[in-house]
Amino acid sequence: MITSVSNPQMKRIKELLNKSKQRRKEKCFVAEGIRMVAETPADRLEKVYVSESFYRHPPELRGLDLSKALIVDDQVFRQVSDTQTPQGIMAVVRQQENSLDAIMKQPDALLLFLENIQDPGNLGTMMRTAEGAGVTGIIMSRETTDIYNPKTIRATMGSLYRMPFVYVDDFCETIRMAKAQGIRLYAAHLKGKHTYDGEDYRQPSGFLIGNEGNGLTQEAADSATDYIRIPMGGQLESLNAAVAAAVLMYEANRQRREQL
Repeated sequence: MITSVSNPQMKRIKELLNKSKQRRKEKCFVAEGIRMVAETPADRLEKVYVSESFYRHPPELRGLDLSKALIVDDQVFRQVSDTQTPQGIMAVVRQQENSLDAIMKQPDALLLFLENIQDPGNLGTMMRTAEGAGVTGIIMSRETTDIYNPKTIRATMGSLYRMPFVYVDDFCETIRMAKAQGIRLYAAHLKGKHTYDGEDYRQPSGFLIGNEGNGLTQEAADSATDYIRIPMGGQLESLNAAVAAAVLMYEANRQRREQL
């Protein structure tokens, strides 16, 4: 049993939880909770850790095999965990590698382009919603928050393992590449002349969502095929970035379902 936070493995977990630089260096991250660990692809699962009480009285394990899990003293587990009330299980997971080319060349592409999203919860919620709406891939600017941030991971509710995503160094050039491949890209923008439900998303399409406070940069917005807007009542100018993305993605989903 691991009985000290000074144990090298516990120190490593703390670093992976707290430092994006360490996650990039090791190409690993920490997943916490029964659901996230149970849904981890077997070929990416490096190590599983459980608290002593979890091991002695395991809840519904969703098919998890604990025969190779390392047991951690309850107090040590709580000190290392990123959550206030840990479930008692976490794992070190290898990051996945995705190809930008493969994401953009998917048939009937429905893409989400995210520029400089900063809130981990927003990013995780968008990824979870994207899976539900049938989005085929997510493309993010390099300045977008780390998708392996523990808060982001929890917000994805497992979609992290199933939704293809990639960070790109030149966001606007990637937009232009997508347009050159026949993908129509719509910028969610206050200056949009057309409402979001007045466009046709049944062909290869993508939505551009900008930073929570500043929206899309002018260069990114200018690179889009069209501006679209979500009508606002009351005195609001805009919606939360994740909510706006959900509205757009599910309109595309509705249109594509009606086409079937």
